[in-house]
Amino acid sequence: MKSAWMIRCGPILAGSLAVAGLCTAQDDAAFVRARREMVERQLKGRDITDARVLAAMGKVPRHRFVRPPWVGEAYSDHALPIEEGQTISQPYIVALMTQLLELKGAERVLEVGTGSGYQAAVLAELVSRVYTIEILPGLAQAAAARLTALGYANVRVRAGDGYQGWPEQAPFDAIIVTAGASHIPQPLVDQLKDGGRLVIPVDRVGGYQELLQCRKEHGQLTQRAVAPVRFVPLIEPKR
Repeated sequence: MKSAWMIRCGPILAGSLAVAGLCTAQDDAAFVRARREMVERQLKGRDITDARVLAAMGKVPRHRFVRPPWVGEAYSDHALPIEEGQTISQPYIVALMTQLLELKGAERVLEVGTGSGYQAAVLAELVSRVYTIEILPGLAQAAAARLTALGYANVRVRAGDGYQGWPEQAPFDAIIVTAGASHIPQPLVDQLKDGGRLVIPVDRVGGYQELLQCRKEHGQLTQRAVAPVRFVPLIEPKR
């Protein structure tokens, strides 16, 4: 059953997608073309080589995760605003972080920072189970409804403190943090399986963030710096 938003798209603002009113099969085809072009130019044209990640990015309808005024830019190579001052990351960063998790298919993955739910949807195409935490209840509720409407039955959404992880569902094969953290939270390290991967942007001196790929081996965490990035801050509740 289609949601009300899916039936009535409203204005679409960019290029060949500039239409208003009801969605049509032609509009759907335009989104498919835009998504295919995104994969070819933004992902394959750079350093995204994991075939499963490319397939997931080519399948998930990113335009369903952005606000109506930005639908026409859903497949553009930049972040977009969502509700409550948060953002949906640019497609390349979503693909890069997903690729760094080195997923094979049977994993249980924790995401910290649900936002719109787009990253969770990409993960859901790749693994058996996704657990995702969002500190802002309104965003968590909206993301859960969106993911349910799109048929992602293997995702569980929780409103809560991402710094503390989801201990009842631990341990996890992989953990991804989609907001800039002040440090690597120890609870996330504790909830990661031995041999598991953690991908997280962390604040550095000088006002920038660094994307880290971490691996837990024999109880110890090793880190590899991947790239400078810019994320909205991971909100830490007042204690």
